[in-house]
Amino acid sequence: MELSKRLHAVAGLVTEGASVADIGTDHGYIPIYLVKQNIASRVIAADINRGPLERARMHIVGYGVKDRITTRLSDGLEQIEPGEADTMIAAGMGGGLIIRILQKGKPVTDRMRALILQPQSEIEKVRIYLNQNGYQIEKEDMVEEYGKYYPVMRAVHGGREDYSAIDYLYGKRLLEMKHPVLRKYLLREKYIKESILAQLAGKEDSPSARQREAEIKEQLAYVMEALKKIDGL
Repeated sequence: MELSKRLHAVAGLVTEGASVADIGTDHGYIPIYLVKQNIASRVIAADINRGPLERARMHIVGYGVKDRITTRLSDGLEQIEPGEADTMIAAGMGGGLIIRILQKGKPVTDRMRALILQPQSEIEKVRIYLNQNGYQIEKEDMVEEYGKYYPVMRAVHGGREDYSAIDYLYGKRLLEMKHPVLRKYLLREKYIKESILAQLAGKEDSPSARQREAEIKEQLAYVMEALKKIDGL
């Protein structure tokens, strides 16, 4: 099975021999890939919706891996027992939802070794939550697919680290790696924000325009700081 670049980046953070709970499994592609590649020993493919879960089940049967993948109707981790899986995957959902799943499922995640997360929004908030709630982000990756950028992180139990604003915004490990995809993303953000500032400069002076201008300038400053860090300046 061939995964999209986005899902391949997620699978790439799973350690060999892991037992996995894939939360929000959708079509079940990640569980199938993990067992077909002999990366995961077994997987629970969980979803809150019956439709996607049934599609996942059909795919699992079709690929001949139903002996190693269990499908389960579950709101987040509610139907996962502590100790059933040592790794959780949550990909393709909003950051706020991921945080809610982690908060409600704490008895389960307390027994896990790793969380592999790919939030589609509020990524900064997810990093803040992890760092302030007993997790260390030990590894990050980022891919571009069809013009969209997808960061993914692997978090393990550990002490709190010192994070700057740009570490939370763009990923401490990505910045340390001087990740080329992050650099491309930052250059795009720089262009967008400079374009917005140019448009605002041509508008009539108003409190709302000046407030928006100040916000964009602050965001641009963060982008420039991150670019300097990547480029070693």
